[in-house]
Amino acid sequence: MASTASSPLPAPHTAPLTVGFDLDMTLIDSRPGIAAAFRALSAETGVHVDEELVVSRIGPPLEEELAHWFPAGQVAAAGDRYRELYPDHAIAPSTALAGARESIAAVRALGGRAIVVTAKYEPNAKLHLAHLGIEPDSVIGWLWAEAKGEALREHGAQVYVGDHVGDVRGARVAGALSVAVTTGPCDERELRAAGADVVLADLTEFPAWLRTFEANRTTA
Repeated sequence: MASTASSPLPAPHTAPLTVGFDLDMTLIDSRPGIAAAFRALSAETGVHVDEELVVSRIGPPLEEELAHWFPAGQVAAAGDRYRELYPDHAIAPSTALAGARESIAAVRALGGRAIVVTAKYEPNAKLHLAHLGIEPDSVIGWLWAEAKGEALREHGAQVYVGDHVGDVRGARVAGALSVAVTTGPCDERELRAAGADVVLADLTEFPAWLRTFEANRTTA
């Protein structure tokens, strides 16, 4: 006689954990380095740049910032020169933000992949990460706001962590959960108004949050 016991139901399929991170003011404090690179560009071109103002609004693409200081016809050349000056002036002064390395490690500890999706020129982003010993699985550069969402979607990211309202918009496009940190130019009110799902003071709070998120995701 055939057994009447029911067969166990297959476990629900859950995609592997993938977490995206912004770079500037999320994983690293690049303000000293960016200020130094702008000082070098200003000295070389003779164009005045208020570096304190520049570093107070880090996030959008470089050319948007340069347009505040250079005539429209000079912005592209200034951007090219800035990126050339950047490795010698901006890498050494920049530091890892509190919790950055631990957050990457937390993703790995859960068997996940950590990727960096940033508006920064990709080779310079990789120089920062290598200098600071932060080793994500992938680095995708030169993407801002909604364009970040396309890369996040391609990599199957369920979470995107950033400090800017543009990062929130990128997460929305990807259908990813937006986790925002208040270590950049946008405060909690701005981030929540933009649609952030979670707002943390900084990345030191992220590993514990991620463990809870993953436990809920895999048992839902």
